[in-house]
Amino acid sequence: MNNIKKIVILGPESTGKSTLCAALAKHYQTEWCPEYARQYLTENGTDYTYDNLLTIAKGQLRGEDEYVEKANKLLIIDTDMYVMKVWCEYVFNNCHPFILEQINERKYDAYLLCDIDLPWTADEMREYPTEEPRKELFTLYKELLMNQNTPWEIVRGTGDARTQNAIAFIEKHILL
Repeated sequence: MNNIKKIVILGPESTGKSTLCAALAKHYQTEWCPEYARQYLTENGTDYTYDNLLTIAKGQLRGEDEYVEKANKLLIIDTDMYVMKVWCEYVFNNCHPFILEQINERKYDAYLLCDIDLPWTADEMREYPTEEPRKELFTLYKELLMNQNTPWEIVRGTGDARTQNAIAFIEKHILL
């Protein structure tokens, strides 16, 4: 297996995860693994079931495994099984055992949690336009990260400042 460092970007919807992933991949001249849910929901419609979330989780992991083979030292990952866990529990009050197993089995080198300091932007995939769900989801992600051992940081700021804050964390904690 290669020695690719894996950095996961997570956070509530409309917090700039994909934009940050693309900017970091460009900065580090590497690949980033997009969020599979967006592809799945585009192809299958935005009405989803509890079982669809298991399909999405497996698709996310397949993508991660494919992109790690193409990456150059770092792989930036938009979303992981923590996001799938929160999504399952927030919408369906239950989580697939497979997702929980993958949380225990998969190892990452860092997490960047995108703050809700960016305005919510509508698109066909987004479900929670009000501030309250964004705050609730941010808190759920933060609590998950606080209760695990992988280095993590909240990323704040807009535009290039957000990217530079993420780079500073990566340089300090990952690229020692």
